[in-house]
Amino acid sequence: MEKVLKITGMTCAACSSSIEKSLSRKKGVNSAVVNLSTEKLTINFNEEDITINQIEAYIVKLGYGIDKSLDDNYYERESDFIRKMMIRFILSIVFTIPLLYISMAHMFSYKVIDFFDHMKNPLNFTIIQLILVIPVMLTGFPFFKKGIKSLISLKPNMDSLITIGTFAAFLYSLYETIGVILGDHSKAMNLYYESSATILTLITFGKYLEGITKGKTSKAIKKLMGLSPKTALIERDGNEVEVSIDEVKVSDIVIVKSGDKFPVDGEIIYGSCLVDESMLTGESIPVQKKKSDSVIGASINKNGFVKYRATKVGDNTTLSQIIKLVEEAQNNKPKISKLADTVSYYFVPTIILIATISFIFWIIYMKNFGFAFSIFVSVLVIACPCALGLATPTSIMVSTGIGAENGILIKSGEALEDAHKINVVVLDKTGTITEGKPKVTDLIIDKDVFENDEDMIKYVTSIEKGSEHPLGDAILEYGREKNVGTLNVENFKAIEGMGVYGEVNGRKIFIGNKKLLDVNHISTDKFKDVSDNLSMHGKTTMFVVMDGVVGGVFSVSDTVKKSSKEAISRLKSMGIKVIMLTGDNSKTAIAIGKQVGVDDVISDVLPKDKSHEVQKLKDMGCKVCMVGDGINDAPALMNANIGIAIGSGTDIAIESSSVILMKSDLMDIPKFLKLSKNTIGNIKQNLFWAFLYNVIGIPIAMGVFYLFGGILLNPMIAAIAMSFSSVSVVINALRLKFIKLI
Repeated sequence: MEKVLKITGMTCAACSSSIEKSLSRKKGVNSAVVNLSTEKLTINFNEEDITINQIEAYIVKLGYGIDKSLDDNYYERESDFIRKMMIRFILSIVFTIPLLYISMAHMFSYKVIDFFDHMKNPLNFTIIQLILVIPVMLTGFPFFKKGIKSLISLKPNMDSLITIGTFAAFLYSLYETIGVILGDHSKAMNLYYESSATILTLITFGKYLEGITKGKTSKAIKKLMGLSPKTALIERDGNEVEVSIDEVKVSDIVIVKSGDKFPVDGEIIYGSCLVDESMLTGESIPVQKKKSDSVIGASINKNGFVKYRATKVGDNTTLSQIIKLVEEAQNNKPKISKLADTVSYYFVPTIILIATISFIFWIIYMKNFGFAFSIFVSVLVIACPCALGLATPTSIMVSTGIGAENGILIKSGEALEDAHKINVVVLDKTGTITEGKPKVTDLIIDKDVFENDEDMIKYVTSIEKGSEHPLGDAILEYGREKNVGTLNVENFKAIEGMGVYGEVNGRKIFIGNKKLLDVNHISTDKFKDVSDNLSMHGKTTMFVVMDGVVGGVFSVSDTVKKSSKEAISRLKSMGIKVIMLTGDNSKTAIAIGKQVGVDDVISDVLPKDKSHEVQKLKDMGCKVCMVGDGINDAPALMNANIGIAIGSGTDIAIESSSVILMKSDLMDIPKFLKLSKNTIGNIKQNLFWAFLYNVIGIPIAMGVFYLFGGILLNPMIAAIAMSFSSVSVVINALRLKFIKLI
């Protein structure tokens, strides 16, 4: 069983890594993945061995909380958290500024009133600092609560470092304060209250900035959630009734007027309109919708009045599924983040050890407690591994959001990570490279048999009305486009695998392939060259016979999508080999392949063998991306390194894929691959700077350079550096928003 839990109280990668490793050791837990940015745990477990209540209890025991309200208000609560952090920061800074002035003004030759002067009134100087630091310590209580809990459970994290550092400074200062009160005024110069207050203030400010920037990464989901209307106008007992969106049921008749949004998914039963689906597909041009066409919830009725039958409501609507997919992708943890997690898990205990060793060394070397103590606090504060924990998930969050805004739904962070390695793209033909809907492309007549094109079309469409074959549908659609009427047909008969027969006004009409004519001993010599030429271009030819004489030829073809050729050209320019994989005959497949410019064509492939062809490529060492839309593509989509489903395809194909192209446009494939490449580059930049920051910062804080006459970090400067290292990582991830995908 798999569950997603919202974890509260995490502050760094050590927190998420600790939860993962602790849960993974529990009997019955198959996997536990924590995403620090979204603060969600995805856990797969066996209910026979462990219950969800036991899992939750164990998480609480580790010092974290569970937010059970995983609903649409999550993003509102995220805003509340940011507001609370801002209030805490304002309260902290109100008391920290005068504390800094009173404690440090004399160092810069600034005048302090005599009442608080460290020389004239050392007792007042000490007591006012204690009074000012207490409110700041109280605002930092959430840090201390988590830090102490994690220390007790022997799973130290960022809060543990802050707690040890600030409490050590506070308690030492309190000890010295008691000495001042007892009469030893020289101890007034051994206070570190300002360090405790400043560290807490700066870290609170850093968390506030981090919350703002992290909030921007979830903008795509918040935007999607805001798309759905809150109410729907439905027809009940002949009356129009406005109800909450939650009350709409499957099969309800929903009324949508011009300018309104479609509340849920459904099928039009009355009227027609232009629909703006740009918020889901990224396609700006409105789509014409008529009776029997499907509509997507949250799309906009640009003009017209329609009634439609609800087919998907609640969590089953396309919009809800998209939101779910994007959230799952953001919760998913790609392989590249495991390095940071492993480092973070061992990092905090190591830092506590390094800080302690540094403290002992400087006590022995300089015999100056204050100096050694300052080193101890600086090491603890600067080493917080927040930046490491944010390096990967923030980039993934931003990228999946960008994808969603462009109609590219990325179902897992791992797909985003692996896509930049792709060197072979395998494309299904029908519905992927082509429209998937046959259309009449050519019409040739013998004027000795039919008066004109319209005459032949009238006879053909009249007979094809009784056919259920897709080619028959193409002819009927052609007749409707030409606005040609139909005639009465008698003795209609469908001839399996060959065509149809019918009688119109006493005349015997055959429509079908060459096999049908051969069986009925009808010569095709007159149209042989024309037929062969059409077939050579990948078109299906149908002969029209009247009273035993061929009077014309129709050619039907599944037309190539407008963007297919350009998309394939773009992929090839990226150094990617493009292969077309189809069950069609070789003649048709090669013709389409030449038209769009693929590198290779694999034809006459049975549905069950498509996955084998993908495996052959993988066995050759290729990193394969399979793109398809049909049920027969599902095994190949799952077997490929990356499976991409066309949004207009079947549910099975979509379920089997890692990525969904909502616009069904092949140009989105190079966009996705470019997004992947930029995302991985961004993650590597984040990890590099996060590691480099700690590699440089910790030795400086330890005083290694000071030994040789170099610089030394003050605890307050360390706090500034630590806070802004996290913010810089998130800001770098946000740069992805400005990349051009094409």
